[in-house]
Amino acid sequence: MSAPAPIIPSTSSIQGKTHCPGRSPSGWAGRWAEKMLDDANMPVNSDRPRLIAVVNSSIAVGFLQGQLQYLQDRGFDVTVISPGGNGLDQMARIEGVRTIEVPMARQISPLRDLVSLWRLWRIMRDLRPTVTNVGTPKAGLLGGLAAWLNRVPCRFYTLRGLRFETTNGLKRRLLIYAERLACRFAHRVICVSKSVREMAMASGLTSWEKTVVFGCGGSNGVDASRFAPTSERITRATELRRELGIPPSAPVMGFVGRLTRDKGVPELVEAFIRLRDQFPDLRLLLLGRFECEDPLPVEIRRRLETHPQVVLMGHQQGNGKPPLAGQPRGDWPVEDAAPYYSLMDVFVLPSHREGLPKVILEAQAACKPVAAARATGIVDAVAHEDTGLLFPVGDREALTGAVARLLSDKALATKLACAGHERVKREFRQEQVWEALYQEYQGYMQIRDIPLPAMSSLETSSRSQGSVTAGCR
Repeated sequence: MSAPAPIIPSTSSIQGKTHCPGRSPSGWAGRWAEKMLDDANMPVNSDRPRLIAVVNSSIAVGFLQGQLQYLQDRGFDVTVISPGGNGLDQMARIEGVRTIEVPMARQISPLRDLVSLWRLWRIMRDLRPTVTNVGTPKAGLLGGLAAWLNRVPCRFYTLRGLRFETTNGLKRRLLIYAERLACRFAHRVICVSKSVREMAMASGLTSWEKTVVFGCGGSNGVDASRFAPTSERITRATELRRELGIPPSAPVMGFVGRLTRDKGVPELVEAFIRLRDQFPDLRLLLLGRFECEDPLPVEIRRRLETHPQVVLMGHQQGNGKPPLAGQPRGDWPVEDAAPYYSLMDVFVLPSHREGLPKVILEAQAACKPVAAARATGIVDAVAHEDTGLLFPVGDREALTGAVARLLSDKALATKLACAGHERVKREFRQEQVWEALYQEYQGYMQIRDIPLPAMSSLETSSRSQGSVTAGCR
């Protein structure tokens, strides 16, 4: 495999930070482009086809973990464009790829959106990518438009979910229109699950022939080894229980995600209150942050912040330090969720919409039983009564019953957990998705008669042994 690109310290510019193996700009792009690329002072592999990935948040950068280095090792010159943050900095350091910071508002903001579009257009005009892959709604629209304006020969849009599903009125119509435009700017639309593809078709976003789903779904797969219940993780789970003040015998229902209405948090809280009649020692462990967009009702948030049997993680409060041993609260950011899955007895996701929920796959990789809403995306990750339990979206009584069933019936919980674990290892491996994505890029480059990226003899030998892309059973 070829060596990863060198990591360049961040440099200041009018547009923000860049970690960038530079090249001589074409001269037209102006003083900013010259400064941005010259400050990096590094040559670019001009013989490699250039790939630019655009996402709209530091969290979404995590959706690309591993695949960028995989693609770079297979001959692409990779650049990631995203708003700044630790995620972008870590991507440059770990993946060995160029990263460029471009602020993008999550909400509709005409003036800020125009500025972001201008910056994206100038970057793409200067770097002249062969392939672009844009994802998340705002980045899909702005990044896709910038790529279309620059006539990028191979344009992809990764549809990771349908935000309009949980909206109404004018906002819903605007979001649907934006998604249609993002799909129109792309040559191919990569849907992260079959149910997302079906909903996209039903909403008139694009044509069936233009879309593709890799295997059973996903945009990056899951490294199951990171979450597997090893003796070390089980020991760490015991330590976490002590640190968080959770008694050894107390059952724990867990949740990972944004603390918002559309994630089903109000139903989750009500189910927890009901379940305490049957399981008095029950704890509710939540890993996530409160958000201003789609905020929780004031009463629900107050309960989460004050209930003595709720362990709220990931929301920065106070001095941000971990709690002392025996304290029931843990309000500090969580960088790695893996140890926390290990201490859960049941993982619950009552979300109203998803793309393909990675948190469910992670919980299954950790060998935990799952109860989840029968929503778009979730139905692709959970097979009812086979790898987990599904309940109707928003049905508090059914949610309560599903969790109670898994807490009471240990044999059922173990059976579903083991089946889910095996399915993740079999059908959602990262290498499967990465190879499928690489093949998709190659296929469209061949259609456009563009030279394919060159691989080393080691990679060619590995490829000759057969594709690792798997279909969905």
